[in-house]
Amino acid sequence: MVHVRDLVMRLRSAAGVVTILDGVSLDVKPGEFVAVTGPSGSGKSTLLGLIAGLDRPTTGSIQVDGVDLASLDEDALARLRLAKIGYVFQSFHLIPTLTAAENVAVPLDLAGVSDAATRASALLEEVGLKMRVGHYPAELSGGEQQRVALARAVANHPGLLLADEPTGNLDSATGAQIIDLLVGLHRRRGTTLILVTHDSALAAHAGRVVELRDGRVVGDRVSA
Repeated sequence: MVHVRDLVMRLRSAAGVVTILDGVSLDVKPGEFVAVTGPSGSGKSTLLGLIAGLDRPTTGSIQVDGVDLASLDEDALARLRLAKIGYVFQSFHLIPTLTAAENVAVPLDLAGVSDAATRASALLEEVGLKMRVGHYPAELSGGEQQRVALARAVANHPGLLLADEPTGNLDSATGAQIIDLLVGLHRRRGTTLILVTHDSALAAHAGRVVELRDGRVVGDRVSA
C-alpha cells in the first residue's frame, strides 16, 4: 500500500538548512497497522504528511497504492487523498461553522455522493455520536470532536488511514477510547493504518512499530 524510498526532507531556517528526514525507507502492506514512534522532532509528523501528499520531499520517492506521488500535480494529489487516504489530525481540524454531520459530509459532497447527509449520520452513529449530529464543534468535547474527525476520515472508505497523534490533545481516559475506536474502524474496514505517536502504550496496539530518531529509522519490529 505504501512504499517509501530514500526519503529526505530539508527545510531552510534562520539558522540554515535543517534536515528533518534523512534517508527514510519504509514499506507498509495493505491492511497492516503500523505505529511510527520517536521523540519530539524525530520527523514522525513530517513523514506522515509526506505520505499524504501534503508536502513534497527534498529527494526520494513515495508510492501510495501503486501511484508515485511525484508524478501528480496538486489537483491530482487532492483527488488521490479524497479517494484513497483518510487523515486524522491531533487538533481535529473541524470546520467551526458546520455541524458534526456537515463536517463528516464534506468529503462525501466533494466525491459527489448523492446521499451524503444520510451517510454522514450513519457514520456518526458508528462512532457513538448519534445524538450529536446537529451540534457544532464548540458544543462538543475534545473526545467528541475527535470522533467526528474519525468519522470524516473514513467517510469515503479510504484504503489508507493516517493518524497523527490522535490522542495528543485528550486526557488519558478519552484518548484510550479514541484508540479503541480507531483500531475498531481499522479492523472492521480492513484499512491500512499508520499511526504516529510518542506514547509506547498506544504503539502497543499496532502489529508493527517503526521507530524514528533524528530523521532516521532506528527500529522496525513486530509488536508483541
